[in-house]
Amino acid sequence: MRRRLLMIIAIIMLIPTILVACGGNSTSSEGESEVLKVGLEANYPPFNWTQMDDSNGAVPINGSTEYAGGYDVEIAKRLAEGLGKELVIEKIEWDGLLPALQSGVIDVIIAGMSPTAERMEQIDFSDSYYKSDLVMVVRKGSQYENATSIQDFSGARITAQAGTFHYTVIDQIQGVIKETEMTDFPAMRVALETGIIDGYVSERPEAISAISVNENFAMVEFEDGFVASEEDTAVAVGVVKGSELREQINGVLATISEEERQELMDEAIKNQPAAQ
Repeated sequence: MRRRLLMIIAIIMLIPTILVACGGNSTSSEGESEVLKVGLEANYPPFNWTQMDDSNGAVPINGSTEYAGGYDVEIAKRLAEGLGKELVIEKIEWDGLLPALQSGVIDVIIAGMSPTAERMEQIDFSDSYYKSDLVMVVRKGSQYENATSIQDFSGARITAQAGTFHYTVIDQIQGVIKETEMTDFPAMRVALETGIIDGYVSERPEAISAISVNENFAMVEFEDGFVASEEDTAVAVGVVKGSELREQINGVLATISEEERQELMDEAIKNQPAAQ
């Protein structure tokens, strides 16, 4: 009996070693995760998109045969390298990103997300890794193409992406027809192309992306534009409340110059799939 008990104890003690050897444990000997699980929707070019191969530095999407590319992916790659972790990309719908972070499905959100006051009540954010102005995307040749003020869109049918502050600023346009918010930018581009809407609110990089892949679109930059806080127009990395990752990420972001960030965005705009 004693010999049998000793054998059982020996087997139990070997289990952790066996799990590590088989890849069943993703933490280091100090208990720190060796991977950085990044959540993004892969549907918001040039920040992030889905493609079918690894061209232009795209990264495999976990559990899929697809790949994720774009500005957010390039930032994620640099953060993972700076933190000494393996990058894992999780493709998650926009509305599911915060719940995924809070439940531990992902470690961070890198998805062109702004650190708005409402979101900061739920999660923490790093320093910003990009800032951009709000613009409008319209059909080329429409009466709105040469607008200089947001008030020139009085009577226009305007929308924005659901769950973003873009949709709330539409209220600043007097007499606007505020259409139902839409799930993502590809859906808004289709609605604009087919005449369902007259325009949608966006950030400058996405608008440049839109007009570069569709010659029927135009970007409107305003002299008298939307009123928005700096937090609203910046994008940052989302982390769980109180996470030590926040300061670690800020340390890595500090090593990425503004010049390199702009170069990464220019490359993302150039490399985006034409279909998005």
